[in-house]
Amino acid sequence: MNHADPRAFLYADDKLSPEEAQRLASQTLSSCDDGELYLQFSASETFVFDDGRLKTCDYSRDAGFGLRGVSGETTGFAHASDISAAAIARAGETLKLLDPANGDRPLPPRATNRHLYTDQSPLDLVPFAEKVALLEKIDTAARSRDPRVAQVSASLVGSWSVIEIVRPDGFIGMDIRPLVRLNVSIVAESNGRRESGSFGMGGRYLYDSLFHEASWNRAIDEALAQATINLESVAAPAGEMTVLLGPGWPGILLHEAIGHGLEGDFNRKGTSAFSGRVGEQVAASGVTVVDDGSIHDRRGSLSIDDEGTPTGETVLIEDGILKGYMQDRLNARLMGVEATGNGRRQSYAHAPMPRMTNTFMRPGQDDPAELLAGMKDGIFAKSFGGGQVDIVSGKFTFSCTEAYRVENGKLSAPIKGATLIGDGPSVLTRVKGIGNDLALDEGVGTCGKGGQSVPAGVGQPTLLIGGLTVGGTG
Repeated sequence: MNHADPRAFLYADDKLSPEEAQRLASQTLSSCDDGELYLQFSASETFVFDDGRLKTCDYSRDAGFGLRGVSGETTGFAHASDISAAAIARAGETLKLLDPANGDRPLPPRATNRHLYTDQSPLDLVPFAEKVALLEKIDTAARSRDPRVAQVSASLVGSWSVIEIVRPDGFIGMDIRPLVRLNVSIVAESNGRRESGSFGMGGRYLYDSLFHEASWNRAIDEALAQATINLESVAAPAGEMTVLLGPGWPGILLHEAIGHGLEGDFNRKGTSAFSGRVGEQVAASGVTVVDDGSIHDRRGSLSIDDEGTPTGETVLIEDGILKGYMQDRLNARLMGVEATGNGRRQSYAHAPMPRMTNTFMRPGQDDPAELLAGMKDGIFAKSFGGGQVDIVSGKFTFSCTEAYRVENGKLSAPIKGATLIGDGPSVLTRVKGIGNDLALDEGVGTCGKGGQSVPAGVGQPTLLIGGLTVGGTG
């Protein structure tokens, strides 16, 4: 792909020019309160090396537009995979069904030239054979590490996307987005028992950092350690107990159980456990939660969101007090607040909605080792797998993929089958200690909402939570 002019992926002389796009946006959205023409080109690839051979090798390209008009609380949306003036004009017919605008039109997003990641495409810079060879090396190295390794799966995923947002008020925003990820999964077997472990890393950068020997060897080591530790695990206890959450990826619990409840749409509609509570104490003192889409090279970061608003740091909870919500343009306008750069969509075929970017809890003052030493009895959860959450109530169930019993201030046996059960709002009030060791996740998170998936980041320091229900098998 020639990237000398990325707009060449969106515009073609015989189909659509930038001037026509501007004219059509103005014409089709003239009677709406807000809206945009969203153009996108994307290319992606997936390599999966499983059970000693290359099992999957996919490459795809896609391009299209989404035309959205908003009047009041109503959204009209049409999309097509044909970026042409004729197709956009046809899509504009859909918006005629909207009631005419009756309010003041919101200002366009603030313009920015900020770039949080490279414009280059990761797909083109490493030859096909080298990508396959890397996965083969990982497979061989993992199997030679430990005789208990029974199965290895390694995957490499990359994408490159060009988007342009054209508004009827003359605003034009453009972003070029790379994304890469490496995952390693290992199954270990001993005495007829099989257990698994996995580890991944990635972000908005090129493949080169994943190809460093130290990087992929760390992925093997972490996945193998998790699998072999689980071979020694005993049945998890059940009941209410003190839980110590490790730093980094365990922030997924924060993301699911609390983060979604702080998105603007749920709060405007009054369906979140946090609705109407701005200014109230919703968490223990010392708890500060932020969403920040402006961190360089992070998986959840965006230079601008999918409505053209620059991302930034949004303080959601500060020292236990609820400060505000994550907003897209529609909900911000209806709630009388500023958009926060959280309007996100899966692709041109989807309308934007308020979504998290990188959501994490800020560090506290506590020494993690002292938090552990002060525990008489409980569990330490180092890593999580899947979970289920009810956004209205904040009730959640999370499975631990690596966890340990804690007895008299020390880690004892690893445990299997532990699930953490609770609800986000009450968990926040039960935080008893906040470590000084904030870590963000390694860059593999994907967030689902309303049938759309987007890359997201999580993070937290070590957290001590009193009185959390643990569902176990013992």
